[in-house]
Amino acid sequence: MSEKKTSNQMWGGRFASGPDAVMEAINASIGFDRKLYAQDIKGSLAHSAMLAEKGIISAEDQSKIAHGLNTILGEIESGDFAFSARLEDIHMNIEARLAELIGPAAGRLHTARSRNDQVAVDFRLWVKEELTRTAEALKGLIAAFLARAEEHAATVMPGFTHLQTAQPVTFGHHCMAYVEMFGRDLSRVRDAIERLDESPLGAAALAGTGFAIDRQMTAAALGFREPTRNSIDSVSDRDFALEFLSLAAICGAHLSRLAEEIVIWSTPQFGFVRLSDAFSTGSSIMPQKKNPDAAELIRAKTGRVNGNLVALLTVMKGLPLAYSKDMQEDKEAVFDTAETLDLMLAAMTGMVSDMHIDKAALKKAAGAGYSTATDLADWLVRALGMPFREAHHVTGRAVALAEEKKCGLEKLALEDLRSIHPEITEDVYSVLSVTNSVKSRTSFGGTAPAEVRRQIRYWKKRLAKA
Repeated sequence: MSEKKTSNQMWGGRFASGPDAVMEAINASIGFDRKLYAQDIKGSLAHSAMLAEKGIISAEDQSKIAHGLNTILGEIESGDFAFSARLEDIHMNIEARLAELIGPAAGRLHTARSRNDQVAVDFRLWVKEELTRTAEALKGLIAAFLARAEEHAATVMPGFTHLQTAQPVTFGHHCMAYVEMFGRDLSRVRDAIERLDESPLGAAALAGTGFAIDRQMTAAALGFREPTRNSIDSVSDRDFALEFLSLAAICGAHLSRLAEEIVIWSTPQFGFVRLSDAFSTGSSIMPQKKNPDAAELIRAKTGRVNGNLVALLTVMKGLPLAYSKDMQEDKEAVFDTAETLDLMLAAMTGMVSDMHIDKAALKKAAGAGYSTATDLADWLVRALGMPFREAHHVTGRAVALAEEKKCGLEKLALEDLRSIHPEITEDVYSVLSVTNSVKSRTSFGGTAPAEVRRQIRYWKKRLAKA
């Protein structure tokens, strides 16, 4: 019997002749869904054990099936398994090889299930495992930021709005902003795991099965919290994949913003940080160049992750219930995003951990652009009881005078300040230095070094429990 006719038998005899090359190419998914081999075998082992436990297949057949599946697992992991596009997908490739190994008993494995619930459970298992890896990678990045924040809790730097110098902050406080962002990303990962932690195995094609199966047993065996509660929904939706892509896109946006800052900070014009050779490249023509390529590539790969989310949203947006072959297009976007996000997180963790922070450059920049102007306005309110809007006007005049004299606010003479408002006292200089400015920001979540250290302690405890 020819190989083509063998593959047609796997289709159940519906087609009189085999698909032509075009149909074979568009229909086959083995080129990418082979990634699901371990999950497919795990699901089949759990399903066959349940069938035997319920007396639906014999213990002897179940033993043969388990031995055959474990043999196939070894063949795939050793590189000795021959994948065939004519068998369409990972499920049929494994089932065909199982028939070669154990004979007719292999045909009993598919009792009380469909490829629809089979692929749904395989894909959920894979995404769940990837989310667990993503959580660990995020914890590593957060830990790297906590270490740098602790090191630089009192290192002053300029805080920006509109990329213009706004107020002095500390580098540690800036680091902790990213801890909060990536902490929310970690929370989204945990939430996504909680939502997808249901097993669709046993939903069959869409209506469930008449066999007396035990879906709680297979759910527990596969590490799911419980089985899904509606057989149509079980095989119809890929919102767990969309949620993974969505949280990856949000995390990618955070990584891209950070990458952009690293690119800016590492320029000679800023000089805030210096990247190690491990995350930089040189120029083919300009020997003086040191390019922040890792950061730039993270910034670019975010677009790739966003595109994958839009692609799957578009695939799913118009599908009637229950299963449609369109859903075969769900996996490549997820596989690519998982690989891309893993790399982005690893690269960013490396950059954050070993980049050199130039404290002197940060401090010099922190005082530029009249960054303590708000501190002067606040002092006028506190010390003189001035309405803030009036204090804002007085401070604006002081900034204009400093610009005229080409000096910082802290360099203005007391008589200059009194020429603007006669009640200003020498005590005003206590708030005009960048160091005193950041020390004064003691509100909860503020940039004062003591408050930064408090938030670091909080996050260390939280991370230890994550």
